[in-house]
Amino acid sequence: MIWVWIFLGIGLAGLITMTSYAVWLAHKASDLFSELQMLGKRAEELADLVSQVKVPSTE
Repeated sequence: MIWVWIFLGIGLAGLITMTSYAVWLAHKASDLFSELQMLGKRAEELADLVSQVKVPSTE
C-alpha cells in the first residue's frame, strides 16, 4: 500500500514541476513578444530615417 502513496507523491511533484515550468515559459514568451514588438518599432524608425536621406547627384 505504501507504493501507492509513493507514486501519488511522484505524480504530485511532477504536476507541480510542470505547472511551474508552464508559468515560467509563459513569462519568457511574453518577454520575447515584447522584444519583438520593440524591434518592429525600431525597424519602422530606421525605415523613416532612411527615407529622409537624400543622395546628391553626381552629374
